[in-house]
Amino acid sequence: MDTSNAFQQLEAFLDSQIIGQAKLVNRLMIALLADGHLLVEGPPGLAKTKAIKTLADVIEGDFHRIQFTPDLLPGDITGTDIYRPETGEFTFEAGPIFHPLILADEINRAPAKVQAALLEAMGERQVSIGKRTYQLPELFLVMATQNPFEQEGTYPLPEAQLDRFLLHVNVNYPSAEAELKILQLVRKEFKKEQTVNAPEQMSQELLFKARQEVLNLHMDPAVEQYIVQLVIASRQPEAYDKQLASWIDYGVSPRATIALDRCARAHAWLAGKDYVSPDDVQAVVHDVMRHRLLLSFEAEASGLSKDDITDRIIELVPVA
Repeated sequence: MDTSNAFQQLEAFLDSQIIGQAKLVNRLMIALLADGHLLVEGPPGLAKTKAIKTLADVIEGDFHRIQFTPDLLPGDITGTDIYRPETGEFTFEAGPIFHPLILADEINRAPAKVQAALLEAMGERQVSIGKRTYQLPELFLVMATQNPFEQEGTYPLPEAQLDRFLLHVNVNYPSAEAELKILQLVRKEFKKEQTVNAPEQMSQELLFKARQEVLNLHMDPAVEQYIVQLVIASRQPEAYDKQLASWIDYGVSPRATIALDRCARAHAWLAGKDYVSPDDVQAVVHDVMRHRLLLSFEAEASGLSKDDITDRIIELVPVA
C-alpha cells in the first residue's frame, strides 16, 4: 500500500472513532507527519486520551499515559539509576518517556522541574541521567493536555517552554448530531459489537517514508515568503498597523517559521495535493501562533484573543 492511501485510511478510521473532533484528528496526523508535539487544551471528556490511544493501536509503536500531579518527580518520567546490591553497580531503569507515543495528561498540574524534564526530552530527543545520555526512539510524539478550568494549584507552562510544542490545539464540545453518534458508538462498544474495522497496522518504515514525501512536497518561493512575512508581521507589527502594534508585546520565534513550513506541507499532503498553497499556511497558522504570541495588556483588556490577533495579521499580510 502506498503512503497516501495508508494515511487516508488511518485518518478516516480515527474520524470514525473520535467523533466530532475532526480538527484534533487532523492536527494529530500533522504532528505525526511533521515530527512534532502538540498541546491540546479543552474541557474533560472530549476524547483527547482516546485519540492518541486509538492512533497507537493502528501504528507500530507503544503508548504510555502519564498523569501529571503535583507530587510527580522528574525521575518518574525520565527514569533513574537503580542500585543493584547483588552486583554493587547502578543500572538504568528507563521511565515512560522512552515510549514512542506519550500522553502527558494535565501537564500544567506538575511542578516546573517535571515539566522541564519532559520538555527537554521533547526538544533534545534524549535524556541525561548522571554521566550518561540515552537516546529516545526515532518515532517520538508527545500529546500534552491542559484543562482550561480549575486553574487553582496548577503550574502554567512558561512561554519559552510552550514554544517547544509544534501546535497548540483548542478542542470544543461536539455538535448535537455528533453527540448522538458518540452515544450510539459507545453503546455498541459496551455491547462489544463490531463498529468499524481498523486498518492494517502502519509500520514505522511507512511513516518515515511519508515524512520524506511531505518534506519533498513542492513549495513555491512566493509561499515561503508569505510564511516569513506572517512571522515578521508578529514581530514588527508597526510596519503594518499601529493598532496591531499596540496589541502585541512579543512576536513569534523562528520555531514558528519552521512549524508553519512543516505543518503547511503536512496539511497539503494529507489533502492529496502535490504542492503547498497559501490556503494550507492559513489553515494551520492559528495553531502554530496561538502559544507563541505574547499579547499586551491593552489587547487583553479589550477582550482580544490570540486568534483575533492572528486573524488581523492574516488580513494585513498580502497573500503570495
